[in-house]
Amino acid sequence: MNIQYAGVITRPDSPEVDAIGREMVDWFKCRSIRADFNRIDRHMDILIVLGGDGTLLHVADKAAEYQLPVLGINLGNLGFLTEIAADERYEALELLLVEDDVRLETRIMLSAAYVNGTTGEKSASVHALNEVVIVKKSTEAMIRLRCWADREYVTTYRADGLIIATPTGSTAYNLSAGGPVVHAELDAVVVTPICPFMLESRPILLGSDHNITAQLLAPAGEVKVIIDGGLQWTITENDYLQVRKASLPLLIVSSPWKSYFNILRNKLNWGGASVDIPLPEKACKHC
Repeated sequence: MNIQYAGVITRPDSPEVDAIGREMVDWFKCRSIRADFNRIDRHMDILIVLGGDGTLLHVADKAAEYQLPVLGINLGNLGFLTEIAADERYEALELLLVEDDVRLETRIMLSAAYVNGTTGEKSASVHALNEVVIVKKSTEAMIRLRCWADREYVTTYRADGLIIATPTGSTAYNLSAGGPVVHAELDAVVVTPICPFMLESRPILLGSDHNITAQLLAPAGEVKVIIDGGLQWTITENDYLQVRKASLPLLIVSSPWKSYFNILRNKLNWGGASVDIPLPEKACKHC
């Protein structure tokens, strides 16, 4: 990978991670590669994110806008998006400098906006890598959300809220709410109700070309719209939330040592086995 200019982004309010980030900037400069610390420039060739998944989510929108490949190095907790372990960081960077065939994963993002149900005015759009969540503020009663895919009515949910997630976000809040794991390279969106009243209310997998609209029905108190874990808007009855696929994806530099399912097993304890089991040769020759 031809790297002439790199950005190093660290988790905020962490002196230890900050020190590792500055050390990495020096590492690049020792190799005659320009590097900036905690700054994103559209002319960069790569963005190195040090921290956890939250740090990567924080810079995803800008990285997607500039189409900068992102390499996540896990210095946080779970680290599903930040695939490289802390002790692998310099080995991974050395490989990037010498390998021409670096595997980039294209991760779709969502674009969300709300429409005022009284005035019809629409907010500015906000992007999400993981999910857009509508969730009630009070624990007293459920909310009702009427949903459409494009102009076609889908259903009316009675639930504590609704999650609209990308394949990347399918292993986050969506999974905790009973939604499916969706492979990261699938071009799709999953809609999952949160604690639905009716047993038949199940998650729905849609093609990412569908525009999803959810209307908050009366009676309802204040309801929160949360984008990638951060509060974005408070909506009230009859307001609409509109979610569609964003025009630009996020480019993630994949770990050279771990596959998607390897990460799934290790990070989420999925399937019970943490080691790779190769496909037997008898089956391989027919693949």
